[in-house]
Amino acid sequence: MSHWLLYGITGYTGKLITREAVKRGLKPVVAGRDRAKVERIAKEFGCECRVFALDDPQHVADRLRDFRVVLNCAGPFARTAPTLMSACVKAGCSYLDITGELDVIEQASRLNALAKRAGVTILPAVGFDVVPTDCLAALLKEELPSAVHLSLAFTGAASTSPGTTKTVLASLPEGGRARIDGKIETVPVAWKKRTIPFSTGVREATTIPWGDVSSAYHTTKIPNIDVYMAIDHLGAKRLRRLRKLAPLLRYRPVLKAAEWLVDRFVAGPIDDELVAERVSLWGEVRDADGLTASATLETPNGYLLTGITAVNAVERVLAGQAAPGFQTPARAFGKEFIFGVPNVEFAWQHAATTDAGSADA
Repeated sequence: MSHWLLYGITGYTGKLITREAVKRGLKPVVAGRDRAKVERIAKEFGCECRVFALDDPQHVADRLRDFRVVLNCAGPFARTAPTLMSACVKAGCSYLDITGELDVIEQASRLNALAKRAGVTILPAVGFDVVPTDCLAALLKEELPSAVHLSLAFTGAASTSPGTTKTVLASLPEGGRARIDGKIETVPVAWKKRTIPFSTGVREATTIPWGDVSSAYHTTKIPNIDVYMAIDHLGAKRLRRLRKLAPLLRYRPVLKAAEWLVDRFVAGPIDDELVAERVSLWGEVRDADGLTASATLETPNGYLLTGITAVNAVERVLAGQAAPGFQTPARAFGKEFIFGVPNVEFAWQHAATTDAGSADA
């Protein structure tokens, strides 16, 4: 009962996390649905493997009863997380994943009571999405407990994995999202734009439907949350054009064709990018009286960071350091969890501003 299972070993990030775990001497049992690929990769890492599809929660639960923790790395998580989360509760093992999909995080939150009764932890989003921003939100909330609005922003990665690209495609028909007065509301794509003072320089940014719209609320209870990604004016204009095209991706044949193109042409960051690239993040809280606090955070490449934070989270859950029920990274392990990653730099700005972002519908 001391071992754990990593599902999604055949994906880019699944292999990266397995490499990090093996480097630490923590060999997971690795799993997926493609027998040839799973067995080949398991042999490469010297890990035991399992092969099963996520077709039925009870059948999957029977496969999980020997494990204390399952880490799901198979995206898009809207397709894999519901079955695996349900199966983990049935099997009595804790569930973790690396999603950034806010609907998956919300679904996980609704399993809180069931997970508590089963004595297991449901902890989504233990990767780049959303560990750094979740901890940043918790730090800002502590600094300004009266905050009623939270804005978070990050600079985008130079390249993405196939799984991340597919997740973005699948989410486009849902439009933008923001939390307004405590509720998640649908807003136009690229709804707001804002100038963000990252530690690496000032950048233009636009709102995106990021997982923090869900997770940061559960961590801080701040009722108004928007998330920005650094993108130039031309990029934001292209995003707004997608408002008319995105609904086509609701049709399964169109989405499958787009995913086929992703599999063919998207490979993910190369090793040199993982080492060289850094990510800049920024956050600001504001209360009803206009008082603000802001801070910046710099981290390694998002995929490299995910490998570290995901394994750190597994270790802590195995050690009994996460309470049963639904958790977010900062709620489970504290706002300092991000500082367990090497080469993370945090700084307070405390720069007052009245610019809350301008709607651009």
